[in-house]
Amino acid sequence: MLIAQITDIHLGFDPDNPAEFNRKRLDKVLHLLSDLDRRPDMLFATGDLVDRGDAESYRRLRNALAACPFPVWMCVGNHDVRDNFAEAFPKVPMADGFVQYVVETGPLRFLVLDTLEEGRHGGGFCERRAAWLADRVAEAPDRPTVIVLHHPPIDTGIDWMTAGADEPWVIRLDQALSGHRNIIGMICGHIHRPIVTGWRGRPLAVCPSTAPQVALTLAPMDPAKPDGRPMIVADPPAFALHYWNGDGLVTHFDNADEHVALARYDASMQPLVAALIDERPGAAMAGKPRVRLVSK
Repeated sequence: MLIAQITDIHLGFDPDNPAEFNRKRLDKVLHLLSDLDRRPDMLFATGDLVDRGDAESYRRLRNALAACPFPVWMCVGNHDVRDNFAEAFPKVPMADGFVQYVVETGPLRFLVLDTLEEGRHGGGFCERRAAWLADRVAEAPDRPTVIVLHHPPIDTGIDWMTAGADEPWVIRLDQALSGHRNIIGMICGHIHRPIVTGWRGRPLAVCPSTAPQVALTLAPMDPAKPDGRPMIVADPPAFALHYWNGDGLVTHFDNADEHVALARYDASMQPLVAALIDERPGAAMAGKPRVRLVSK
């Protein structure tokens, strides 16, 4: 099973421009995902879908996603507005007024969370949302489950884009998941950078954005002393692919820039491919001689 992820689209950052930079970046990623040699089974868009929460930007986002040849599921981030989102996407389920719902497809179960606290840049996760999550995790203890949310509950090392371990919402999220062994992964956005880590024993991957990326700067920041360091950089629009191999999620990151091929699978590369595959137990090519590579 192959799960695509995009995040932090920030559509409407340039609200009156029909050829908006962020829309072009989004379209470039969506076209690439639709044309992959192995098409994803589904796509998650993990928050900050639009930049200002306005209805027109959600309408434009709906139009952009309409051509996707796979199901698209969304969660909200700190730049989103629930009411306008729900009006544009009425088929996305809600729970007690929050954009929280369950997606069951193939061998996996996905729990989509709402970490939006309107008026706050960082995450939020109240007791009602935490109770919903605890109930959903407990009701399918043997089903491999992926948690989908916007805000990663981790200290990223990027001073202005991070969460503290003692933040109330982080503690509630951890408590709701505590003791459950069916969580095989957590996928997030918000940081505008690719990050892979573990959080309290749970694998966690942060997807880079389709909008411009956050600069990698790990030195402490003094909020009283601007030092001129880069904060946002024009790196290419990016995405993640999460491959379920039957045992765990394997996450790949890529971008939609042009990749120059230095080798292709042609006759010259066929012996190497055959030899590598033939090394796997029980995978010898039926009816064909074994291939050996000999270095001279």
